[in-house]
Amino acid sequence: MRNIVVVDAPSNLGLRPPAPGTVPGCHKLAGALREQRILQRLNAVEGGVVVPPRYDRGDWREGDGVFNAAALAAYTRKLADRIEHHVRAGDLTVVLGGDCSVQLGASLALRRIGRYGLVAVDASPDFRHPGNSDGVGAAGGEEVALATGRGQADLTDLEGLRPYLRDEDVRFFGVRDCFEEERAELADLKIPVATVGDVRAEGAGALARAAALSYAAPGLDGFWVHLDADVLDPDVMPAVDSPDPDGLDHGELLDLLRPLLGSPLCAGLTVTIYDPDLDPDATAGALLTDTVVAALTRT
Repeated sequence: MRNIVVVDAPSNLGLRPPAPGTVPGCHKLAGALREQRILQRLNAVEGGVVVPPRYDRGDWREGDGVFNAAALAAYTRKLADRIEHHVRAGDLTVVLGGDCSVQLGASLALRRIGRYGLVAVDASPDFRHPGNSDGVGAAGGEEVALATGRGQADLTDLEGLRPYLRDEDVRFFGVRDCFEEERAELADLKIPVATVGDVRAEGAGALARAAALSYAAPGLDGFWVHLDADVLDPDVMPAVDSPDPDGLDHGELLDLLRPLLGSPLCAGLTVTIYDPDLDPDATAGALLTDTVVAALTRT
């Protein structure tokens, strides 16, 4: 059995402010899940906190590229150092975000080690880039595009390792059926996308098992799982910045996660976007914690 190591990555550098003069509350995710005793319930090893820089967009304006880019680049390297250490040690690393930009730290860490894939369990593909949008800026909606080498070099080519992920090594699960243009682009790139409708039609467990097995192909060293809490339906997870309807329920998410996290090829998991500021009674956070614990412990 591998050790489970929990690392906090409480960064909100990749999201737009929810209101003028405020900062996104998802940096509190790690603390909220720790209040639910996630470490003790996982019997996990303490991995500490990777402290992010201050959230400060300065005089950034639309059209300036990704905001907080310098801070994001520095934090990605710092987080990658911590994740790389645990992956090389053979630990199953659970990173508690933060926004989705923390996934860049995992992608960079794995690129240093070898060739790894990414399974993104997310309501949207997070594939916005200059080639398909005039509105780049928030890395939390662009991290998969950045990790596959699309976008500004100060984020896509850290340490000269661009791309951190190959297109053919990425899989998406739980994308809302409404993202037709994004899905068409991904199909052209031969990046598999299983929408919510696909998950229900084909079975979450079967799709997840097939995805995990696909990473046993020659030349691949494994994969990482990225979980964005907005993959869940707002009825069960309202505490996210973009609560789109018609998402998965906790049982469907659990059926997806168990085969993926149970695979010996899985190097780790990021948990992102849950915002405790939008969950005053902590109900959604408790259910999210229950699902992650059950997926990792079979309880």
